[in-house]
Amino acid sequence: EGLIEFYGSFGEMFEFFCKNTTIHGTVRLVCSRSDRLKTALWTLLLLASLAMLCWQLALMLRQFWAYPVVLTMTMHSEPKMFPAVTVCNLDPYRFQLVSEPLQQLDQLAEESLTFLYGAGAAAGLAQPHSGDSPVLVPGLANLSSAFRLSHNFSLVRISQFRAGRKHSSVGFRLCNSTGGNCFFKTYSSGMDALLEWYRFHYMNIMAQLPVIINISQHQEQLQDMVYSCQYDGEPCRPGDYIHFHHPVFGSCYTFNSKGTDPFWTATKPGIPYGLSLILRAQQRDHIPLLSTVAGVKVMIHNHNQTPFLEHEGFDIRPGIATTIGIRQDEVNRLGGNYGKCTTDGADVAVELLYNNSYTLQACLHSCFQHIMVRQCGCGYYYYPLPAGARYCDYNRHPAWGHCFYKLYSRLRNHHLNCFEQCPKPCRESLYKVSAGTAKWPSAKSQDWVRQALRHQNGYNSTSPRRDIAKVTIFYQQLNYQAVHEAPLLSENLLLSGMGSQWSLWFGSSVLSVVEMLELLVDTLVLSLLFCFQRLRAGTSPALDTPRMAQE
Repeated sequence: EGLIEFYGSFGEMFEFFCKNTTIHGTVRLVCSRSDRLKTALWTLLLLASLAMLCWQLALMLRQFWAYPVVLTMTMHSEPKMFPAVTVCNLDPYRFQLVSEPLQQLDQLAEESLTFLYGAGAAAGLAQPHSGDSPVLVPGLANLSSAFRLSHNFSLVRISQFRAGRKHSSVGFRLCNSTGGNCFFKTYSSGMDALLEWYRFHYMNIMAQLPVIINISQHQEQLQDMVYSCQYDGEPCRPGDYIHFHHPVFGSCYTFNSKGTDPFWTATKPGIPYGLSLILRAQQRDHIPLLSTVAGVKVMIHNHNQTPFLEHEGFDIRPGIATTIGIRQDEVNRLGGNYGKCTTDGADVAVELLYNNSYTLQACLHSCFQHIMVRQCGCGYYYYPLPAGARYCDYNRHPAWGHCFYKLYSRLRNHHLNCFEQCPKPCRESLYKVSAGTAKWPSAKSQDWVRQALRHQNGYNSTSPRRDIAKVTIFYQQLNYQAVHEAPLLSENLLLSGMGSQWSLWFGSSVLSVVEMLELLVDTLVLSLLFCFQRLRAGTSPALDTPRMAQE
């Protein structure tokens, strides 16, 4: 009893709290209790302040649990590695194994153009392919293909009346396995329809090739496409590039693909310190209807990254000198509750089909290919295959085109869950490019330029400026902008804001909160003591204890 003395009633406890607490306004409840009007007024004011405080705290907690972010930008200036650069000649191979089906496809395309637009539309399509023979690859010479070109996907012209006007389109018909569900893949442009129709047949033909083709022993060398390569004034070395073949963009070379060689360190900005290439842009018309573009496809990307040229590549016109200035931006995302991102793709549910580092496009392509194999029974030719799967062709899978175009339409409209399964990288570098062009070589210099290329690279063309291109890629400046995501409302800011609101409405501190907790504990203890007292009063003589002591 000497250590702890408790209150005799709730009124006594409340009066002691109001007189001694550091919360502003509570003392007026006791001092003015003889004036009921003032007591009621101060009670309403305190309750209103408490309500406003709870409302403001609720708003702050709601904002905090929404996990908003704010972007902070910093500038960095330091030597860095030159990005990877991929160039393709837009001239895919005609492999010997599928040479005959491709010739049949060219003839069918000529017939389709004649049917749609008349005899003159296909003029020049059936021209010989500049005397080039189909490409022979070791390991494929003894293989044969039993592929038969299908005539069930003919191009047709479709006319419709909308709003009282006649609208025509061109397309081809696709049906499911039973033939009961069909639709026309149509385009308002006949050129777009023809290119898509040709690519559809082309994928079926190229599916006859083995999944892995070794082209390292093919007679084409870097000098056949790249006449000159210099970086920072020094000639490129044989180990500075890797060679691969793309079924649409042809023979491709990637420079500085790994980004680990100190040779490719960028120490100065400007054109003289960049990558300078003289490229052959001659179109030998291996597959003339696969693409209507003449020139070179170029893409600037990160190291160890698969170049998706169809999404981010740009074309270089032959007979032109193109200077491309690049600026680097670095994006750092928070991830976790503040947004979905992945560090290296290890935590992504989609099994990546590419051997390079994680990118959003690589994940989307892999996700789509897995769904394609699962629902259509075969894989899309332009994407890598999962283990045990085969590429689609309409000899083995007659209805795969119907399945593919339906799925691809759902992917483009974000109706597949691939965008939910594939987060953005938490850290990535983005390259902004700006280009300038000029005729090259000029009329006065083209003779000696061709003569120099003829002696050094075996260049034997006589067409002025139409089959070579010059590309220079350089850093405009070495300083780069880093964008970081930061929490708009961190834990510290949340506590600071809550303290500010508490001080605004009650003019007190965190110790005042402890006083309120003490009041709640005292109320609970006093209630228990009174209940205990009543229980004892019912079983024993009345207790004469005006003040109860807590044991």
